[in-house]
This record gives sequence, structure tokens and C-alpha cells, in this order.
Amino acid sequence: MSFDKEWSAARATATANVSMRLNQLPADPGGGGGGGDLELNQDHVGAVGSDAYKLHTRLQTDGKHAATATTEAAGALTKEGFASGAALLRAHGLWEGQVKTLVAACANISNGLNYSLASHAKDEQQLHADFTASAIDKYLK
Repeated sequence: MSFDKEWSAARATATANVSMRLNQLPADPGGGGGGGDLELNQDHVGAVGSDAYKLHTRLQTDGKHAATATTEAAGALTKEGFASGAALLRAHGLWEGQVKTLVAACANISNGLNYSLASHAKDEQQLHADFTASAIDKYLK
């Protein structure tokens, strides 16, 4: 098959798939409950936040596990005149930077999810108070 024929077939297939996706909703829209309501499963969000916090805590210690031995090995290699000592020290510095970045990312995830849960709960309480105090409440029962 020539490139032009193969390209035309690929474009036709892609166009057919896109039009089908745009013209209908998937059978299960995902996200849980079915309707268009925003649903927050506090147990799932809390579990992800908890796992992120645990990973954050472990990375702070386990990510530095070989720091002393690596620094000593780099120093010994450099002292003996090996160029690999400087390279090992540079690799160690890069590793530390990556661990710090990952620790910060885990903290951001954990803190962001905790904030989201608290904010959602506060918003739910406010909405409940607003609806029960308004005339709309009699129409919703």
C-alpha cells in the first residue's frame, strides 16, 4: 500500500471516530453518580491524600538513605585522582534535587486534597443552610 493510500485511510478512520465521539455521550460518563452533579467521594480523596502524605514522609528519610555513603565515596574517589568522584558527587546533587522536588509535589498533593475536602464540606454546610432558610426549600420537598 502506498503512503498516500495509507494516509487517506488513517485520516478517514480518525475523522469517523471523532465525529462519533462528538455526537454522543459515552454510555457511562464516569465520575460516579450518573447525572450532571458534582460528586466528591471524601473516602477516595482522603485515601489519596493520606497516601501522598505517607510517601512524602518516607521520601524525606528514604530519599537520603545513601547520602553519607555517596558523599564519602565521591570524596575518596576524588582524593585518589579519579574523575568519577566528581561525577558521583554531581549525580548525588541531582538526586537530592529530584527527591526535594518529589517531596514538595507530594506535600502539595496532600495539602491540596486536604484543603479541597475542608472547602467542600464548608460549601456544603453553607448551601444547606441557605436552602433551608429560603423559600426554595418548600419546593424541593
